[in-house]
Amino acid sequence: MKIELFYTPGCSACLARHDELRAAAKAVVRDLDWHDVDVLENMERAVDLGVATLPSIVIDGELTFTSMPTVTQFRNALVQRDRGRS
Repeated sequence: MKIELFYTPGCSACLARHDELRAAAKAVVRDLDWHDVDVLENMERAVDLGVATLPSIVIDGELTFTSMPTVTQFRNALVQRDRGRS
């Protein structure tokens, strides 16, 4: 599963739960491919995926969160998506 966290450097909301979300993803997803994406360096990719607010999280190419989710919300989304892949 590919997860892209779109952020801007210095964004406190972007960094607030970053480590917790990444740890939750590692605990739930077997084949995790995590990317921290600086939107300033990857504006074209962000636009292509529909990222309009930060932070945003894209899972397997689908814009899933347009604000920072709670760890529980994020874990639930990953579990649901992982079940759909099986």
